Amino acid sequence: MDRTQFIIMTAVILFVAFCVGWFAHWLLHRFTRVSQADMDQLERMSQELHEAEETRDQAITYLQQREAELTNQLAQTEAELSAAMDGLREARQEAEEMRVYVERLQGQA
Repeated sequence: MDRTQFIIMTAVILFVAFCVGWFAHWLLHRFTRVSQADMDQLERMSQELHEAEETRDQAITYLQQREAELTNQLAQTEAELSAAMDGLREARQEAEEMRVYVERLQGQA
């Protein structure tokens, strides 16, 4: 085999390798191509996910506002309860003092 035959044989082998590579690429691209229906479905899923995230954010905001309202209402109720308990304590003390006073008056009479 002389030099010219070697060069031609190398060129043929490289060309065949190129053709096999190109065909493999074309075949792979053909089977892995994304269809328009798949793209539309992905777009729809993306839109639904975005809407779900917005709904979740709105729900979180509502829950935080509601929690703040309930915490405020609880604090007010606790303050009212404390005031009522103080008033009851004072009323009991006054009632006890009145009972002792009445008993003393009855004891003297």
